[in-house]
Amino acid sequence: MARRDIQYVSDENGAPVGVIVPIELWREIESERETAYLLKNSAMRQRLVEAKSRQGGLSLEEACEKLGV
Repeated sequence: MARRDIQYVSDENGAPVGVIVPIELWREIESERETAYLLKNSAMRQRLVEAKSRQGGLSLEEACEKLGV
């Protein structure tokens, strides 16, 4: 994502007061903030580390079949 995609909003004196970013960038920022928040808690940090290291799982089709949907 190019930095030129970001638009700055200024007040009447030309001071920056806001920013407009593409939605993809906003979602990335929000995801990073959520992860940082979760990592502050030691229990959640451990759960995230364990989840990241898991190798098993179900395909979407298998999960839907198990759930009967």
